[in-house]
Amino acid sequence: MYRYRTKGVCSRLINIELEGERVTHLDFEGGCNGNLKALSILVTGMSIDEAAEKLEGLTCGSRPTSCADQLVLGLREAFAAQEHA
Repeated sequence: MYRYRTKGVCSRLINIELEGERVTHLDFEGGCNGNLKALSILVTGMSIDEAAEKLEGLTCGSRPTSCADQLVLGLREAFAAQEHA
C-alpha cells in the first residue's frame, strides 16, 4: 500500500493500492467522509489515465486543488514508486 500525503485539502492522507496501472483499493484519511468514500468506489477498477482524465485539475471552493486532484497526483506517485521497487 502506498501512502500519499495530500497538500492544500481537508484530507490528510490517501492510501492507494495498484495492480499495474489499475486502482485496486483507495481510502482517504480526513476530509468529507461520504464524498471520499464515493470517490474511492468510483475510481476503483479504473486505470490511472482514466482517473486523471476525469479528475485532474478539479478545484474545491477557492483552493487551487481538490481531494480528487490530489488523488491523481497520488496515483501517479504510487505508480512511479511501484515501478522503482
